[in-house]
This record gives sequence, structure tokens and C-alpha cells, in this order.
Amino acid sequence: MRVRAVVGDELRIFCGSATPELAASVARHLGGELSKGWASSFPDGESRVQIDESVRGADCYIVQSTCSPVNHNLMELLVFVDALRRASAWRINAVIPYFGYARQDKKVQAREPITGKLVANMLEKAGVDRVVAVDLHAGQVQGFFDVPVDHLTALGILGEHLGSQDLSNSVVVSPDVGRATEGRRLANHLGLPLAILHKRRSSPTETAVTHVIGEVKGMRPIIADDMITTASTITRGVEALLELGALPDVRVVATHPVFTPPALERLAHEAISEVFVTDTIPYRGELSKIKVLSVAGLLASAIQNVHDNSSVSSLFPK
Repeated sequence: MRVRAVVGDELRIFCGSATPELAASVARHLGGELSKGWASSFPDGESRVQIDESVRGADCYIVQSTCSPVNHNLMELLVFVDALRRASAWRINAVIPYFGYARQDKKVQAREPITGKLVANMLEKAGVDRVVAVDLHAGQVQGFFDVPVDHLTALGILGEHLGSQDLSNSVVVSPDVGRATEGRRLANHLGLPLAILHKRRSSPTETAVTHVIGEVKGMRPIIADDMITTASTITRGVEALLELGALPDVRVVATHPVFTPPALERLAHEAISEVFVTDTIPYRGELSKIKVLSVAGLLASAIQNVHDNSSVSSLFPK
């Protein structure tokens, strides 16, 4: 895939093969186009990167989600960083809208790896000077890095879209206790009550809802999560809410549409009326109830603020 042109005299925006449309949109928000570079593969699958313009002394940003194929996209990002470092870029910023391996942030059982830390080590060793990410699955991943991390959230984008809809008799539902803080922020933003699902995980992809904290009877739930992978948590939550008398008009919002099978089949549940996600991961499906909102403006603002040494926290919803 070839990308080209320049954003500014010192600011350079590059992209890998994971999120080219998002990267191009980010560049347009900054008033330019993507910088010249190649991201491709050798016939045996090895990642190959070629930078086609001088980046000596430049402030470089690589937009690349580490979504599926996760290992390929991660390796491509590392190769991009190495290419820029060897080309004498002044600063190398990894803009990772979806940070893969963030779920492996601690040891749950004996002899397990902490792969989120391993990925952080790899990025730093390759030469990353700064990381920009959106809605990390585990906030403590920020502490895995010894370089600055700007942890953005799409909560404002999702909340603004929801705020334009009819929210009568609605309740924000956090899918678990771990997401309760973010659920509370969204509920406060929309002026709605909050309910929390208490779940038990039986495997890395399967969960069971044991009980619900909060009043949901006669309410229209808005289930808010950071990512949807198999949609097991979502559909189990929907069933639990319906059993407690919630109305069969459930809206689902999540930042990252990971969507591994059978996620789309589960999201087709008749009680789910709409699903709102962002473009941190490209969505190629055909389920019409899924609506994609863009984080390009958010990322562009963060990049501009970092480049100008301005505050990034000003972009966070209050």
C-alpha cells in the first residue's frame, strides 16, 4: 500500500496497513495528506517498510492499530519505528487507536505472561518516544511504559451521538464492575442513572451475568463497553436485563469493534436496536444496526497538541 504527501514542514503522519482510512482522515483533519512511505510484505509474510521522504529532525506519527492480524500489525509498527529511527527522525510517536494485548495485563494464573508489558518493552526498544492510545482495555497498561502515554477516550464522541437521540426512560449499563467508572462518566454526561452487571467469566471468551446492580425495570438500557470481541458479555447482559423487566430496546456502545465470530450473529439479537462503535478498527460487516463513528478528529487534535506542546487533557470529556 502506498501513501504520500506531507502535512507540514516538521510534522509527518505515516500509516501502516491496519487503519489506512483512519490515518488518511487524521491527516485531512490536520490540513494535509499522509507522508510518503511504503508498508508491504515479502512473499513469505515478512513486514517491509520504506520511507520515501526525508524525516531527519521531523516529528513523526505512525497511525497503526494492532488489531487482527494482531501479530502482523504489531510487527509492522515495530518495523516502521525502526525505519524512522534509522532515518534520524527527531521524535517517533506511535498512535495506536486500538492497543492489542492490553487484556493480558496481569497474571491471573501461575506461569502466565504479562504480554501487555512485553509489547510496551518492544515498542520502547524499537525507538518509540511517545504513545497515543484510545480507551485501553486496562488503564494500568500506561504504567508499562517509561515513555509518555496519552490515553484518549472516545467517550465524548459516543456520548455526543447518544445525546442527540431520544433518551427517555434510558439507563446506562456498565457490563462489569471494572467499567463502572467509565459507565458513570457516560451516565453523568447524558444525565442518566447507572446500572452495573456483575459477571463471572468461565473462559477468556465466555461470561455469565450473576446479578444486576441498579434499577432497570421498564427502562431502555444503553450498554457501554470499551470493546466487543465475541459479544458474549453483551448478549448475556441483554438477557439478564430483559429478565429483570428492561424494555427490548437495547443500545450498545463500544469504542473498539474487534468482532470475532460469532459476534455479528449475537449482535443481531432482536432486543438490540442499535450498536455504535468507532473506527479504531475497520468494520467491514453488513449488519445494518451497527453505526461507525470516527475518532479521526480526536486523534488529529491530540497529535496537534502534542506537536505544539499544548495540553492533551483538554480533549478529555469533563
